[in-house]
Amino acid sequence: QVQLVEAGGGLVQAGGSLRLSCAASGIIFSIHHMGWSRQAPGKQRELVAVISSAGTTNYADSMKGRFTISRDNAKNTVYLQMMSLKPEDTAVYYCNAGVTTTDFYTKTYWGQGTQVTVSS
Repeated sequence: QVQLVEAGGGLVQAGGSLRLSCAASGIIFSIHHMGWSRQAPGKQRELVAVISSAGTTNYADSMKGRFTISRDNAKNTVYLQMMSLKPEDTAVYYCNAGVTTTDFYTKTYWGQGTQVTVSS
């Protein structure tokens, strides 16, 4: 199977920065898209950003200019650099990846989530 392990969450003051990482491991043949979503208490999970295998990126409007997604294909890792953080960015952040495993089965996998808390 495939595992996604996130790291880098924590508590930060408003205006501060955090960098999240998510490493994929397991029976990976290839990784297609990689991305981040978040879920705040009492709210639905929402897309934050996504990056294709070629490096094309897309962001939710509220994150444009503040968040940057990147990936290191050699390390099967996706990053989310978050700047100018606001209290409303407080949420559990989940990474996801579209993976073709070595048995040539393709599905989207999710990490366990990492908490980001922004204090005012």
